[in-house]
Amino acid sequence: MLSGARAWLLALSLRGTCMLPSAVARRCLHASGSWRSADKSEKTGNAPRVFDPALLEFLVCPLSKKPLRFEASTNELINEELGIAYPIIDGIPNMIPQAARMTHQNKKQEEMEQH
Repeated sequence: MLSGARAWLLALSLRGTCMLPSAVARRCLHASGSWRSADKSEKTGNAPRVFDPALLEFLVCPLSKKPLRFEASTNELINEELGIAYPIIDGIPNMIPQAARMTHQNKKQEEMEQH
């Protein structure tokens, strides 16, 4: 895997364009979460981004490779088979398995205890 600096240089050479350092810094800060999206939307007057359900056609669970279900009430993508939910933040699904929460782990434990 390439280091951050090498990946950035490779991307620049492949695109054939040069980004200003300030634009790169802004992208890095935004990607790292250093800028809060709520503060940004308040300053610009833009509403927070909403998840587009049309993306479900392309998105699958990174663990099971099965389709996901969008739950609007919790703003999450649900994998019923594994019982996990991926959060959607500012309209962007966080598909990192470590960020997912268990949805029915307690139900399974309760069933095991009853038997």
